[in-house]
Amino acid sequence: MNNSIEYMQKAKSLRDVDVEGKRVLIRVDFNVPLDENHNITDDTRITHALKTIDYCIDHKARYIVLVSHLGRPKQRDENLSLKPAAKRLERLLKEKVMFIEDFEKEGDEVLKADNSQVILFENIRFYEGETKNSPDLAKELAKFADVYVNDAFGASHRKHASTYGVAQYVGVKVAGFLLKSEIDAFAKALDDPIKPILLIIGGAKVSSKITLLTNILPKVDRIIIGGAMSNTFLKATGIDTRASLVEDDYLDKAREILDDAKKAGVKIYLPFDVVAADNLKNPTNVQITPIYDIEEGLIAVDIGPASLQMFEEVVDMSNTIIWNGPMGVFEQERFSRGTIKLAHRVADSYAYTIVGGGDTVNAVNKAGEAENMSFVSTGGGASLELLEGSILPAFEVLDKK
Repeated sequence: MNNSIEYMQKAKSLRDVDVEGKRVLIRVDFNVPLDENHNITDDTRITHALKTIDYCIDHKARYIVLVSHLGRPKQRDENLSLKPAAKRLERLLKEKVMFIEDFEKEGDEVLKADNSQVILFENIRFYEGETKNSPDLAKELAKFADVYVNDAFGASHRKHASTYGVAQYVGVKVAGFLLKSEIDAFAKALDDPIKPILLIIGGAKVSSKITLLTNILPKVDRIIIGGAMSNTFLKATGIDTRASLVEDDYLDKAREILDDAKKAGVKIYLPFDVVAADNLKNPTNVQITPIYDIEEGLIAVDIGPASLQMFEEVVDMSNTIIWNGPMGVFEQERFSRGTIKLAHRVADSYAYTIVGGGDTVNAVNKAGEAENMSFVSTGGGASLELLEGSILPAFEVLDKK
């Protein structure tokens, strides 16, 4: 059993406490994407919070205060207001949501609420003390709570006032249903898996995933490495990927991982052909080429068809699949084929499939396959740290069974 996951699974859940007549403060994750007109383009994170919110309404909490961040503002910024989230939540709940611009000034109005009123505070990162885990801000938030519920997996790796500090000033602190489902899904993939286990890892940089690759080697049977980070591994084996992104400072580490994998009997698969282009934004020269024959000045932007076929065959041979990171620049239609096709194959497999990381989730949504995955994580950095074997700070402060 993975000790860190076992510890986190011991956190009490919302079902373990009585919320009737209680003031409930829920840390949610409404960090949703907005377009230039402040319209929400994907409300997945809001819909994932509904189960916990509805439970508190159904069990007659006195009121339900929701706290979330949006983006990374340094000060108040109307472009990052949670007002659009309040409107979308009203539509989903089919009832009025009280929106509080500044809870420090409007606290008395909040404290008067009852009849399971749902209240959403403005972006908590508008307050300087949030990211600094200010005790003063944590105490201010705690004034509104008899029960603290953390249901923001996407922010659970942060020691912030609303995810960590506030719990120290509230008598009862538990995990929401989303937080519990996340930890249970990863436990199934890592602690009680059906072998063979495949890790699909991609994205831009090796540096951001070195700890994951190092720590997960003893737990998996096969690893597919795609995306720009595969260039560093390819160069570590002596292949020149021309103008493609390579982290030269991590070549030795890449060689070490390849050697450790070989000793552990873990098979690593790298692309052997790619889609290469002369420019990301306005390419005039796009070609499919073997990785050892990329033209001077071109960069790898996607895995090639032969690599895709090989990766699909590896997927078919696996019974548990963990995927974090796209295979290329999937945001651009012409460079998304590798990631999208692989998403279809993973979704069609008979394996237990868990998808984590913001870009990967976006790619799976773009492929229309989110509902066909066993579990889609709402956390990017949080899921990465969990796969690395870390205990997420949010779980440290929750009551344990």
